[in-house]
Amino acid sequence: MRVTLVFLTCCIAVGIAAPERGLFLNLSNGELCVGSFQCKSGCCQRDTGLSLARCASKGAERDACSTHLLYNVYYKCPCENGLKCDGDKSIIGSITNTNFGICKDPNGIAKVLKPNRVQ
Repeated sequence: MRVTLVFLTCCIAVGIAAPERGLFLNLSNGELCVGSFQCKSGCCQRDTGLSLARCASKGAERDACSTHLLYNVYYKCPCENGLKCDGDKSIIGSITNTNFGICKDPNGIAKVLKPNRVQ
């Protein structure tokens, strides 16, 4: 019991001593993670089913992306704010890891479809 209390006290002390970077949360890109909630970017990504997951940045325009998160780890990170992932949105795609798309600017698509007309 005393060993457990000493261990917990040490963990809390280490967490308080380094407030700019969390011990388990607020992780930077490249650090090992268990779930996306731990990463500053909001994306915990793995390359294959057997690889370790690491924090990664969200997808920029024309990058591959995932449209749906079934588990707490992505195979392709979602798009940055303001971009939309154009791809498969089915639950089956998320189970079989085929729910990948491409990050696109929704405003850019709308401008092409509806050009400005001068009257």
